[in-house]
Amino acid sequence: RVARLHAAMAPKKEDPKKSAKSSGGGKAKKKKWSKGKVKEKLSNLVLFDKITYDKMLADVPKLKLIPPSIISEKLKCNGSLARKAVKELLSQKLIRPILTHKSQCVYTRASHQ
Repeated sequence: RVARLHAAMAPKKEDPKKSAKSSGGGKAKKKKWSKGKVKEKLSNLVLFDKITYDKMLADVPKLKLIPPSIISEKLKCNGSLARKAVKELLSQKLIRPILTHKSQCVYTRASHQ
């Protein structure tokens, strides 16, 4: 039985072209990492100018949902300035709070009842 298995498996014949190629094994090119997508840097305001302040007083109280992130996007101001704007609108009673949380506060327009 053993003799038959060895006879069935003939030894592989080496190709002289393949043996010359495979001898230099560790020289494959390394994978280059892609740079990834670069997000465009925003140049947001850090202080309100007169035009933006007036726009904030006019447009923001008309919104249905007023988180600081929406104010920041619409008026192109940074987040801390948007939070100050929310406090300003709240003090003028132009908006009212829906949800107050440590990290995110959500407001809505003040409905005059």
